[in-house]
Amino acid sequence: MSKVSYYSEEGLKKLKAELDQLRDVERPKASQAIGEARDKGDLSENAEYDAAKEAQGMLEMKISKLEELVANARVIDESQLDTSKILIHSTVKLKNTKTNQEMTYKLVAQSEADLKSNKISVDSPIGKGLLGKKEGELADIKVPNGTLTFEIIEISRD
Repeated sequence: MSKVSYYSEEGLKKLKAELDQLRDVERPKASQAIGEARDKGDLSENAEYDAAKEAQGMLEMKISKLEELVANARVIDESQLDTSKILIHSTVKLKNTKTNQEMTYKLVAQSEADLKSNKISVDSPIGKGLLGKKEGELADIKVPNGTLTFEIIEISRD
């Protein structure tokens, strides 16, 4: 059974653009590479042909995975979300109770996660531990190094 994933409009557009790029540009390139390798002679000893076929197989797997993601994607109407608790697409300001370090994260779908831009997946341990929490609450989150405790300082939507 396929898993429904929730995206912002921007995130879904990026996903569709990547899929279009793979289907319309990369797939013809892979076919061309196979054709060129085939023209070089004996296929039983042709490493270029084997490599091109393997690359095509990997590309087709990636295309298939993206097609499934797009087919099961749903765009979130953020105006309908409860802003009193942490949900997907919430921007959350947290304080680590042990180090008093403050950080801000936006909870997003797994394919949109990018730690460099402070976007974490709702499927990550921290994301799962924050879901449903409200401002002022403490969240005890199990991570590979132990348990972290965060105080939820602020919840907002972009």
